[in-house]
Amino acid sequence: MYLMHKTNTFVANSAPSWHILMCFSLLVYLQAMLLLILLTTFAALSLAVAAVVWRDISSKVKGKNRTFISLILQYVEMKMASRIGRGQRQKLETDTLNVKKVQEEILLKRLSENADTCYGRQYNFCSIKGAADFRARHPLTTYEHYGEFIRRVAAGEEKVITAVKPESLVMTSGTSGPSTMLLNTIDTTRELHLQGVTVCLVVMQNAFAETNSLQRTTKFFYTPASRRSEAGIPIRPNFSTPTSSHYGRTLSLFTTPAPAFTVLNEKDILYLHLLFALKDPTVGILESSFASTVLNAFIVLEERWQELVEDIERGKISNALCLQPDVRTRLEALMKPDPERAAQLLAHFHNGFQGIAKCVWPQLHLVLAVDSGTNQIYGEMLRKGYCQGVPFYSPLYAAAEGLIGVNLWPDKPARQYLLCPRSMFFEFLPESSLDEESPQTLLMEEVKEGDSYELVVTNASGLFRYRIGDIVKLVGFHNQCPIVEFQYKRDQMLNVRGEKVSEAVFLGALKKAVAHWPNATLVDYSCAESSILGDSTGSSDPHYQVFLELKGVRNLADTQRSKLDICLQQDSAVYRSFRIKGSIGPMRVQLVAAGAFRDLCNQMMTYTNTFKINRVLRRKDYVDFLLGKTVS
Repeated sequence: MYLMHKTNTFVANSAPSWHILMCFSLLVYLQAMLLLILLTTFAALSLAVAAVVWRDISSKVKGKNRTFISLILQYVEMKMASRIGRGQRQKLETDTLNVKKVQEEILLKRLSENADTCYGRQYNFCSIKGAADFRARHPLTTYEHYGEFIRRVAAGEEKVITAVKPESLVMTSGTSGPSTMLLNTIDTTRELHLQGVTVCLVVMQNAFAETNSLQRTTKFFYTPASRRSEAGIPIRPNFSTPTSSHYGRTLSLFTTPAPAFTVLNEKDILYLHLLFALKDPTVGILESSFASTVLNAFIVLEERWQELVEDIERGKISNALCLQPDVRTRLEALMKPDPERAAQLLAHFHNGFQGIAKCVWPQLHLVLAVDSGTNQIYGEMLRKGYCQGVPFYSPLYAAAEGLIGVNLWPDKPARQYLLCPRSMFFEFLPESSLDEESPQTLLMEEVKEGDSYELVVTNASGLFRYRIGDIVKLVGFHNQCPIVEFQYKRDQMLNVRGEKVSEAVFLGALKKAVAHWPNATLVDYSCAESSILGDSTGSSDPHYQVFLELKGVRNLADTQRSKLDICLQQDSAVYRSFRIKGSIGPMRVQLVAAGAFRDLCNQMMTYTNTFKINRVLRRKDYVDFLLGKTVS
């Protein structure tokens, strides 16, 4: 009994533990099976997604010698940028439905952010309640208003005009006078990328479906020389603003390898851009900030094609380039002899350079660069010559002050830009009131189609009611938001007797004159008022000094030169009246040597890191430079 009792007790006491162990084992088993099923399902789904992604990637791949990693990176980045762009495009569309509300919001945001600065306290930002209040209390401003504030920021003083420390100082072009320096904050950069670049990416992909592929882009970009203010704030040029952001893509996805972007010499980096672009016959886009840079690249290609072909054939880099030894070593490691490609290029170049872009890159879909305003003539030359048959897209209207507008209509020959209502607070000065002592501004909801205005902006970088000098024509509305075409820069008017001839008027007259000169093609031009030269002009009558670089002619007869004066009189009644009265003398038209304007750009970059030629030169040393290049 005792034994039985003990045995039964043992069995009775042991049973629960045994069952628990079995249940626990079963639970572990079930969990393991569930995990296995989940892992199997996940793996299957991953393989399915990977297969879809790979099919998508494979359908887009057109590049030569692409690595798997570079393709994946480009694919992911394009998808992310497109997704952001679609969201920003929708946001922009919503904003255009109520621009008055959006503009008021952005104004109050800028004032609130900077209320606790020296400048904000001086103008009592914290008490301003709206746009009407702001316009009543704060004056219209020009650069002179900010000079001392910006010098204090450059010296290291904080909270002078913006609450946040600027990420850089931006140098504007010095071709029309002394170079000026503006602040650039992280918000300004962010707005350019989000509201501008990503939106234009979506517009580009919708308008030019072929660009939505995994082809490399050739980006003609120059790394500016490193400069810093006395407080260590980076100083950068303004030339990189319009399209410097490459839609989030890494340098490895351009035809130019990363080591080349460390080269600071403009001639050498341009040669390297061309060399690595020519190696890849599947280039899809040519990109640069301005059309002038793209044109310059093709001019250099026409001059140095033999040297470039030889480098591709040998798999070496020309010794004419002054490269650092480590940079040359890294770049030449990427070069392999390619006699087949060299032979293809040689055949194309022997056939001439008309439409050469499509010959050397048969899968080229787009030239992405600003070709409006000053760059209009360069875009026209490219479309008629080197890039014949290739579409162009001028995506952004931007400046040192930040993002102004986006081009939502790539197929229109006239470059039109929708103002971005959440980028800046905009005001508009009617063209007829520009010279008034206290002109009254209009707001977005008050402007009229067909009228021209000077833009006045309040931005994220410490500019308030700032006259940027851009004259735009309002050509329409998208919902409630103005659409504009750039007309001219106010400081780029020829004005020796109060006649005020704008860049647009002068260029129109110049095109008419060139059309009367057999075989002549306009390459570049600039003007100067005779007063800048003093007694060296040899005439007491004020007049225009015009410098032309022409292709196809070496000289012009006096009657041909006078044709420009006649054409301008036809297009400008005020100029004609002064010419008839004799208070303005005949213009002096001088031809300069080929490459003179490129050489001038190189000289300008020495001082300001910018190569944007202004049409009216106001620095005597630049005018003297062109006089030294005169050939007839």
